[in-house]
Amino acid sequence: MRKIFVTTCLLMAAMNANAADLIDRMTADKMQSFRAEQLKWKDEPILPKGAKSALLLGDPSKPGVFIVWLKFPPNYPIPAHTHPFTEVITVLKGKLGNGMGKTLDKNNGEILKVGESFVLPAGHSHYVWTNEEETIVELIATGPWDISYTNPADDPRKKK
Repeated sequence: MRKIFVTTCLLMAAMNANAADLIDRMTADKMQSFRAEQLKWKDEPILPKGAKSALLLGDPSKPGVFIVWLKFPPNYPIPAHTHPFTEVITVLKGKLGNGMGKTLDKNNGEILKVGESFVLPAGHSHYVWTNEEETIVELIATGPWDISYTNPADDPRKKK
């Protein structure tokens, strides 16, 4: 009985330490507001040319939660791909097409409008696109963030 009690206490302590680690990864030193026109947008190298990103919180290259805004030009496709961790996408401006599958097929997806979101489980092949207007989305995910294109020829990191 004593062994079970000690083991349970040790497991609870370990879980609390891990939970504290996760909480420490998403912290802020001050209150901030974010406005698209005031952000420092950078080219996003893991997405096809034309995408821009602005990091709000966290570090996508490290373990832990991060929040980034992504800006896509009109008529912009992101070919079928997967991610190693779950993602939540919310449309902030414009419209975003979203579909599941191993090839981009605009007839086999949905169009999300401002304020609408979708959650994507890790490892699920999907694709997104924009139509005639610039689109900005908020991505909340766990790092390290990465993308694996279903067709390796679609990977912009290999087209340099």
